[in-house]
Amino acid sequence: MHFCKTILINAIFMGIVIIRIGDIKMALDYNIIGERLKKARQNKHMTQEKFAEKLDMSVAYLSRIECGSSELSLKRLDQMCEILDVSKGFILEGVSTNSKNYLNKEFSELLANCPQDKYKLIYNIAKVIVGE
Repeated sequence: MHFCKTILINAIFMGIVIIRIGDIKMALDYNIIGERLKKARQNKHMTQEKFAEKLDMSVAYLSRIECGSSELSLKRLDQMCEILDVSKGFILEGVSTNSKNYLNKEFSELLANCPQDKYKLIYNIAKVIVGE
């Protein structure tokens, strides 16, 4: 069968799932995802019992998610993020698009590998986008 977007799970090793969506390869570390969910829950001063109740799941299953020993669907992740008022980007990647540091590392790496004669062009393009 041929699909427009093919998702393949390449490997599962120690809680890390590597998926491929088209040409994009992404690793999901359920241990880290669980830690971020737990921290977001604690920042909301919410117990596991209360959070599990809002999610209509058992406390044991929530505990396994927070420990990284159980996977969760994107639908469930979306529900959790909505209740905790955090972005999926933060839970999956550790960075929120609202953060001041969003993509700082990526821009630094890009510029470090960029020929110096392109700096001015990049700067001028950024100025146009930002609206200065």
